[in-house]
Amino acid sequence: MKICVMPGDGIGPEIMEQGVKVLNVIGEKFGHKFETTEALIGGAAIDATGVPLPDETVKACKESDAVLLGAVGGPKWDTIDPAIRPEKGLLGIRKELSLFANLRPAALFPQLKDACFLRPDIVEKGIDIMVVRELTGGIYFGEPRGTKVENGERMGYNTMVYYEHEVKRIAKVAFEAAQKRNKKLCSVDKANVLDVSRVWREIVIEVSKDYPDVELTHMYVDNAAMQLVRDPSQFDVIVTGNLFGDILSDEASVITGSIGMLPSASLGASNPGLYEPIHGSAPDIAGENKANPLATILSIAMMLRYSFNMAEEADCIESAVEKTLSEGLRTGDIMDVGGKLVGCTEMGEAVIKNL
Repeated sequence: MKICVMPGDGIGPEIMEQGVKVLNVIGEKFGHKFETTEALIGGAAIDATGVPLPDETVKACKESDAVLLGAVGGPKWDTIDPAIRPEKGLLGIRKELSLFANLRPAALFPQLKDACFLRPDIVEKGIDIMVVRELTGGIYFGEPRGTKVENGERMGYNTMVYYEHEVKRIAKVAFEAAQKRNKKLCSVDKANVLDVSRVWREIVIEVSKDYPDVELTHMYVDNAAMQLVRDPSQFDVIVTGNLFGDILSDEASVITGSIGMLPSASLGASNPGLYEPIHGSAPDIAGENKANPLATILSIAMMLRYSFNMAEEADCIESAVEKTLSEGLRTGDIMDVGGKLVGCTEMGEAVIKNL
């Protein structure tokens, strides 16, 4: 099994180092051979090659069975040409690999319930949500787009576009995810205002006929944002477009207490899936052994589950993470009363010990 590893920028290299160590131990434990190769992306690629996504990186990813990404970006590259900013590397590789579905679980670990920002009575109901975000269409990629001067003043414009096939394929991924969970799917749109959302809703309803065992509901995005805070336990799987999904998945993640705990998977029809923590590059703590590697380690568990059908191996990693948290070990972002503060390396070593 070939895996392309892209550490990226900021804390990316140090969290990826711990993740790969966990992967190697899992390989030894279960008798698998994981072959890893490193590639450049983001700011690191800009510094070395002048572009955020070199052709060599695209080639390495396409020749792999799965792709692991750390993080991209940082203030060092904030003032360069927007056309070659680090984030363009991330958008580019998603497009190159046709990764149209982003799966972001937002689950509250019982050991971290005191870190949750919601009231205790809401927390007690539990938080376990999967956000399925369409990743390669919508307003981020729609044409026409641009900036210009009109009647003496500056203006910017973007276009939200969704084709039927794009909505159908993301809806199928979401329905299938719901089938493996609690068989509830909420489709989020803005059909009371946007024509594109009305088409989205019509198509999702059509696809639902193939999944009679899944309960389908609809919610406007502004209400969904409110309900996620008011009572997240009402949700199982949420499916939505690129822009709304970007916002809602971050909201869902932060109510669990720490964005540093949550993994993600970006999947396509046939190309390798891409797995990454949803947090950023945290340049303020890069190289200081303060980063939380658990989201990266849990992303590797998702990779084993979704790309390699290794459910037992994935369960092993997730159980080791839970055991490590139960022992009271905490990086700074999830530190609580009574917790023992550890660094990135120590947290990784503890998970390996508990595998």
